[in-house]
Amino acid sequence: MADEAKAKGNAAFSAGRFDDAVQHFSDAIALAPTNHVLYSNRSAAYASLHRYSDALADARKTVELKPDWSKGYSRLGAAHVGLGSLEEAVSAYRKGLDIDPSNEALKSGLADAQSALASRNRSRGSAGGSPFGDIFQGPEVWAKLTADPATRAYLQQPDFLKMMQDVQKNPSNLNLYLQDPRMMQALGVLLNIKLKSGTPEEMEKDVPLTATPSDREEKEGAQPKKEPEPEPEAEPMDVTEEEKEVKERKAEAQREKEAGNAAYKKKEFEKAVQHYTRAMELDDQDISYLTNRAAVYLEMGKYDECIKDCDKAVERGRELHSDFKMIARALTRKGTALVKLAKCSKDFEPAIEIFQKALTEHRNPDTLKKLNDAEKAKKDLEQQEYFDPKLADEEREKGNEYFKEQKYPEAVKHYTEAIKRNPCDPKVYSNRAACYTKLGALPEGLKDAEKCIELDPSFSKGYSRKAAIQFFMKEYDKALETYQEGLKHDKNNQELLDGVRRCVEQINKTNRGEISAEELKERQAKAMQDPEIQTILSDPIMRQVLLDFQENPKAAQDHLKNPQVMHKIQKLVSAGIIQVR
Repeated sequence: MADEAKAKGNAAFSAGRFDDAVQHFSDAIALAPTNHVLYSNRSAAYASLHRYSDALADARKTVELKPDWSKGYSRLGAAHVGLGSLEEAVSAYRKGLDIDPSNEALKSGLADAQSALASRNRSRGSAGGSPFGDIFQGPEVWAKLTADPATRAYLQQPDFLKMMQDVQKNPSNLNLYLQDPRMMQALGVLLNIKLKSGTPEEMEKDVPLTATPSDREEKEGAQPKKEPEPEPEAEPMDVTEEEKEVKERKAEAQREKEAGNAAYKKKEFEKAVQHYTRAMELDDQDISYLTNRAAVYLEMGKYDECIKDCDKAVERGRELHSDFKMIARALTRKGTALVKLAKCSKDFEPAIEIFQKALTEHRNPDTLKKLNDAEKAKKDLEQQEYFDPKLADEEREKGNEYFKEQKYPEAVKHYTEAIKRNPCDPKVYSNRAACYTKLGALPEGLKDAEKCIELDPSFSKGYSRKAAIQFFMKEYDKALETYQEGLKHDKNNQELLDGVRRCVEQINKTNRGEISAEELKERQAKAMQDPEIQTILSDPIMRQVLLDFQENPKAAQDHLKNPQVMHKIQKLVSAGIIQVR
């Protein structure tokens, strides 16, 4: 039962229903409180909900229960990162790598934590950063830039938006972009002062690019002059030439990328690789060249090269504070390559971990589908490797022996093993359903009986198992329907005929009022939870029909001529909702 709850949790997690996943894992933990994997899985679900304190508690419990399991330290590191405890995260990842030095998830987590820690330390220690960096914080920034005619146009330019986002993440980086006239214009708008617009050279003369932070502070605080004192001519020209060269290299890199895209579409993969490589040499500030080349390597079947490019793209993307979508794309591409390799290695776990990491960066439907496919491939492979009809029959026979001895838990164990060995045998599900019925685990037994019918709709024993469980659950109307459905396949089956008789007797007792008020109330309460009963009672037409039966007998007679209405009334009678006397 714990495994079943765990499986439900895993399915909910994969579908992005993290609250449900937490609930299922919690149910599993209640049944198996010493299973370290359950705490690990719930920690991941909590982290996905940004409940990092809960994720940390579960991660610590995982490590406590299984200190030599590397994944526990991966969960511990992720929880610390979510809480901003980067030093503790680095320590956790390193402990995990001491146990499993080749673990890719731990390596990636450590690199991310170290990068974030270094970035934070630079930010805290940047006493020489721009004094205006904090001006770029807050939601009103975008409103001001949109309202100003000069800066409004800049918001349509991706490179400008990237600069703005970088400054917002790390205010000390403002100095890196002051040579761009657009950033100077934006600074003026946010400071509510009028900076002279025009050519880059003219703007550079207003605020010298080579000035130190203290020089700028003095200039801002000084009395405005009609004609600001110009800097020496040579220095602005040097900067402008450098800027011009950078722009030309970026433009050339884009042309190489477009040429690579064209070659890729024509399946001229070697040419595409050459163009993307050249683009990378011209501009190392755009990781799309790396991810594109990785895509080419993927098509060429060079999976190791693809993975290397994806790792480089993630590492470089972290340094550049690239969009999370770009990071996720690189991880997804790596996961796809790992899936290809898994078809030979038969190990889908690395790919699954990478897809899950990609989804934490950006929840992309394509990535989610790839994750689900990888998990299904892993499960199918495990089933194929475990499939053995002969051993399944042996386990089923062992289960039968224990069943005869009334050792039902032991019988369940062997039937379960038989199902794992051959999940397509309806008889095993039928036998395990009988065990569950004896143990009083009626919902589990009902599920097995339904699976038995699904595998073989003509197998009468499946119907008798299912109906018997429904009868024990006092759902006599449903049991009657199941028995009748079974008789369609085996009309002379005595077990099914006897079941119909018992159900009719019980329903008639209810209608005649021969059951206790307490039992009637219990049956009605259970019936009210049935979606079909709820639908009937919420139908405006049926509400009117029931009212007519009480107040308008003539109209009620007309209703009985309608087969659909008659069927619904019979359903309510069988369920004990209404009584006929």
